[in-house]
Amino acid sequence: MAEVRLVGPNGEQVGIVPVQDALRLAEEAQLDLVEVAPTARPPVAKLMDYGKYKYESAVKARESRRNQSNTIIKEIKLRPKIDPHDYETKKGHVERFLKGGDKVKVTIMFRGREQSRPELGRRLLSRLAEDVSELGAVESQPKQDGRNMVMVLGPHKRRSEHKAESRAGGGKPRREQRQQEQAGQGT
Repeated sequence: MAEVRLVGPNGEQVGIVPVQDALRLAEEAQLDLVEVAPTARPPVAKLMDYGKYKYESAVKARESRRNQSNTIIKEIKLRPKIDPHDYETKKGHVERFLKGGDKVKVTIMFRGREQSRPELGRRLLSRLAEDVSELGAVESQPKQDGRNMVMVLGPHKRRSEHKAESRAGGGKPRREQRQQEQAGQGT
């Protein structure tokens, strides 16, 4: 006759009982008989409300996903002979990404003879890292990868801190914030 080690609804040990008795006890208590450890000798079964258990585990999973911060890596591509205005535009994008709490992968693409001058790319990447040093730091130093040179910048603050800061910022729409920033730069 098959037997199971039965655990009560509050976690108390009932003991080793035949499966028929365990099913009868579950029915009397209006609970489900759930096999918890099938490989144990004898198998372990528990009296519980299985629907309630599934609901609570789904709520816990949802809560843990909410508290988890996803790291997003944005990418910016540059060329070694970039125009000063284009450089400023790209730098602005990098600053925006770092302010948003995202990591930035900066890629410099070399073509033709440019490949023989990797120091130009290294100099450009170090200049960019220096320009955005108040918002982020270099996480991975520039390294040559075939025709490209890659560097990763990470923000000083975590993404969750940026969200809290932006909520505390008065909830102004993005357009108003931009207008205020531009007005401040014009003086």
